[in-house]
Amino acid sequence: MTKVFLVRNRRKRLEQGHPWIFQSEVERIEGEVTPGEIVEVVNHQGHFLGRGYINPNSQMIVRLLTWNPNEEINQELFTSRIHQAWAFRQRFLRGIRSCRVLYGESDFMPGLVVDKFEDVLVVQILSLGMEVRKEWILNALLDVFKPKAVYVRNDVYVRELEGMEQEKGFWYGESETEIEIEENGLKLVVDIENGQKTGYFFDQRENRSALAPIMTGWGESHGIRMQEVDDEGGREVRPVDRRGKVVKNPFWDGAEVLDCFTHTGSFTLNACKHGAKKVTTLDISDHAIETAKRNVKLNGFLHRVDFVVANAFDYLRDAAKEGKQWDVVILDPPAFAKSRSAVKGAQRGYKDINLNGLKLIREGGYLVTASCSYHMSPELFAETIQEAAVDAKKVLRLVHWSGAGIDHPKLTGIDEGDYLKFAIYEVRSRG
Repeated sequence: MTKVFLVRNRRKRLEQGHPWIFQSEVERIEGEVTPGEIVEVVNHQGHFLGRGYINPNSQMIVRLLTWNPNEEINQELFTSRIHQAWAFRQRFLRGIRSCRVLYGESDFMPGLVVDKFEDVLVVQILSLGMEVRKEWILNALLDVFKPKAVYVRNDVYVRELEGMEQEKGFWYGESETEIEIEENGLKLVVDIENGQKTGYFFDQRENRSALAPIMTGWGESHGIRMQEVDDEGGREVRPVDRRGKVVKNPFWDGAEVLDCFTHTGSFTLNACKHGAKKVTTLDISDHAIETAKRNVKLNGFLHRVDFVVANAFDYLRDAAKEGKQWDVVILDPPAFAKSRSAVKGAQRGYKDINLNGLKLIREGGYLVTASCSYHMSPELFAETIQEAAVDAKKVLRLVHWSGAGIDHPKLTGIDEGDYLKFAIYEVRSRG
């Protein structure tokens, strides 16, 4: 087997469980190099470190599949890895039917992502080494899941960096490309053909549930109090407004919420489920808003949601100038930093939306904010939020901080697993 020798002076990332080897870490290669084929990785003295597939045309020249010298890389290994990945989800997400069932490196299958939407699988193959083993992948998926259909979403630019073409379409079987799933007890329609990435972002499942404690308890700040009033059957304690009029809205104690970058409306749905009185749901995409509207209607929340098609940066800035206010502002933007060189610009973008978002929050309200940019470290993201708070003359109290959900496990030796940052801050005025 072809051997890849690593340089003496390198970070010991492989020994910490990191599966990537970059061109700069390679001292020499002994044997014939065939792109996509399995090679043995050794240190500068020739001691075995692992086996993986090679692509000399990629900066990430080798991705490890095993650290075990006795483990064969074959169909059985692929089936076993995918079975283990599904068993992991079933252990921690009892009864789950829709989730990310295979998360690349974190499930020891670098370059492969699989999402499950009920009985349909959506697959992304991101590396040449996985591409040449497509038959093993499909066989394993059919064996483990027995799906109705498998849809490929290989329409991503990273494939071109690996020397592959972009593509999408059914790989096995057929189904509708709009699929109704359930998450957190809510129904959603997911567009696996035209939706972002594989059609839906499962990584925020638990974070959406984290909205629950801040969606109620707002009646008093809205001028509503419980008071004994005359009723047909006698005296009853009912909610009344400042004028003494009985409030008939059953969600009178709920929050008024602004949800920006809504995509499929998932945060809006969770806000309504947990008692929000009114949600303004915003996205720049007509398609996203139409999808969100369908999902809101599907769950019976239409009367509590206003939909806005607008650029979030402009909307937040204009709303701040107009003095508009909400109890909770949710900011879940797409990745602003796609590369290390884009971090400075991304930081300005995150500061901008959070600064103006903070200005829109009533005293004692909450900022719900996220970043899915890997190159924006957790420390830098928190620092950027704090800078926005200083400029907005606000004092923040952190009440929740988390990352991606349980179906996006993180290997401890891989910093890249910290791509998602999610926080909830209580917001108070300074001075």
